[in-house]
Amino acid sequence: MAPSFDKGSAGGPPAEPGPQVPVAPGAGPVPIKAIPVPHYGRWIAAVAVIAVLALIGIAFSNADINYGVIPDYLFSDAILEGVKNTVVITVLSMVLGLVLGVMFAVMRLSENPVTSTVAWLYIWFFRGTPVLVQLLLWYNLALIFPTFDIGFYSEPMTELMTPFLAALLGLGINEGAYMAEIVRAGIQSVDEGQTEASQALGMSGSLTMRRIVLPQAMRVIIPPTGNEFINMLKTSSLASVITYEEVMRKSQDIYSRNLATMELLFVASIWYLFLTSVFSVGQYYLERHYAKGSQRELPPTVFRKIRATVFSVRRPAVQR
Repeated sequence: MAPSFDKGSAGGPPAEPGPQVPVAPGAGPVPIKAIPVPHYGRWIAAVAVIAVLALIGIAFSNADINYGVIPDYLFSDAILEGVKNTVVITVLSMVLGLVLGVMFAVMRLSENPVTSTVAWLYIWFFRGTPVLVQLLLWYNLALIFPTFDIGFYSEPMTELMTPFLAALLGLGINEGAYMAEIVRAGIQSVDEGQTEASQALGMSGSLTMRRIVLPQAMRVIIPPTGNEFINMLKTSSLASVITYEEVMRKSQDIYSRNLATMELLFVASIWYLFLTSVFSVGQYYLERHYAKGSQRELPPTVFRKIRATVFSVRRPAVQR
């Protein structure tokens, strides 16, 4: 049997017992007093942000801006016409870009070297040049092709290439280059076994792409596509350079007459913020729809978040 040793058996004095805390009979454990860690950096950052916002507010309040003009033009006929044209050119350009993006993404992934090279050159050129330059090229196309002639139809290019058509081609074809890369990434995210299984069932390549690959790739394609749509909504303001009468061009026409420059720019900004907010909500629901197969529990809707924030009531603790 092994001998047992005390702390004081090594020749030193025995260890003295520590102070005993009296505990009342039947009392529970003594609660621990938690002292929160001070976060001085948060207070400093909050004070700095408030100071910057106050300085910005003072600057805007002292600026030579007639804020009463903003409500007068916010719902004027000219501005509403510009808002309608902005939405129209944005939707049509995005549809054109999406169609071109799917087509050139498939061509880019093709084993045919000709189609793959053509798709690469298209993406390289239209992603590598600014949108504004492309808009001006389309608008001044009559300097290269004075007449549009296809045999059975002929018309001067200056009459054919209207500001609307130039904006549509410039924005839509440029967007197609970006959408081609987005769609290509979505297609490559689908497991190759899906394609092999469809081929084993006798499905053709085009049918496999339409029925098997693209529906599964939508989960990857939708989020960046929504961002591209919102970006297109703001990029459409560049069409004002080629005299397309969207909301920015309408604002410029008005403040060139009454010299209320900042007021009309605020009007345009309010409408852009409103449109992007509305389409952002639509993007959220679209992403939520295509996330059904990849998440166990779908994220809450916007209205549920608002209801949970506003009407949440904290339950009182149960006394034992």
